[in-house]
Amino acid sequence: MNLNKEISNPLGNDSKSIAVGTFDETAIEAGFKVMTFQNESEEPTVLEKAIDSSFIQLHFCLKGSTQFCFNNNTYTLNIPEENSLLLYNPQRDLPIHLITNPKTWVVSVLISIKKFHGLFSHEANYISFLKENNKQKKYYKDGYISPSMAVVLNQVINYNLNSNLRELYYKAKVYELLSLYFNRGEDVNVEQCPFLADESNVLKIKRAKDIIINRISEPPSLADLAHEIDLSLKKLKEGFKQIYGTTVYGFLFDYKMELARKLLETGTHNVNEVGLKVGYSTASHFIAAFKKHYGTTPKKYIQSIN
Repeated sequence: MNLNKEISNPLGNDSKSIAVGTFDETAIEAGFKVMTFQNESEEPTVLEKAIDSSFIQLHFCLKGSTQFCFNNNTYTLNIPEENSLLLYNPQRDLPIHLITNPKTWVVSVLISIKKFHGLFSHEANYISFLKENNKQKKYYKDGYISPSMAVVLNQVINYNLNSNLRELYYKAKVYELLSLYFNRGEDVNVEQCPFLADESNVLKIKRAKDIIINRISEPPSLADLAHEIDLSLKKLKEGFKQIYGTTVYGFLFDYKMELARKLLETGTHNVNEVGLKVGYSTASHFIAAFKKHYGTTPKKYIQSIN
């Protein structure tokens, strides 16, 4: 989507009551950095950073909610929990001015257009704002954070390896994040996908997501799920892929693995208990699934974080 429409939502917050915070920044390469911020307080926090027009900005809200404010707060874009925002405007600078609400986690990636072209030179015609006729257009895209992306983002937020490995680790994770982000059919928009123009359909797909999460141990069949949300099986499959970038059961598997990882990290559940909580009747099936997703067993994962 091009940011050609006016987005009016004047910020009503009292700036005097908002604390000022700073990103935790890690430079990956020249023209390429990742920034993280965790607002664990009970008050909103403002994050500001000068960014020139040569940079593409990707902001991911893992937890809570945040607002990106433009033109001295004359209008804003909301970034809810589990949502992302991509911004690029070659015509003017877009300084970061984020208002993070209490209990909010944000990961931001800044990459110069020159660096970005180098990464995606072969896919330039696939990514909208890299197409020749779009090079000077301002651009924004909001979207959902898939479970696979959430895993990577949580790994960035919860970095706990040797500090000397931080730059290398972040580089690997941010490259993985970009691959997952642009693998989701980045070019999807309302004009190309009429499905997404029907708000009722989108709400039904979101309901389908909530259903499979709430029934994680015994999820319904696709046919039953389609019937329950009053949508055809074909539209359920197509809509879910458009919105969440994966299949229904692919999403559920990623969600299970992310939940399992979080439960293991608490240290309050053993492997068998975690397996049962995420819907596996036997420990062996859970261990096999976890290893398939993370490349290591639950036990070895616990040892690595300890």
